[in-house]
Amino acid sequence: MTFSTVLAVVRRPDLWTTAARQARRTAPPGWWKHRPFLPVPSGDYLRFRLTTQYGDPDARPDPSDTIAYLEWCREWDRAA
Repeated sequence: MTFSTVLAVVRRPDLWTTAARQARRTAPPGWWKHRPFLPVPSGDYLRFRLTTQYGDPDARPDPSDTIAYLEWCREWDRAA
């Protein structure tokens, strides 16, 4: 995740709960037992997401796409 993406989320307090929820949902089981001791999704999952979004597993996510994704997640959770 890039600094600009983190900054975009920090500027949107209405999405903080959603961002935390998504971090928890995508973190691998036992993430706290391995470095970097953060709830970071697996590399395979990230490559899959980047390939399906941008067509390139090495693409850098655009911060506006991350915000749109979190907004979609929030709406999806509200609808459930």
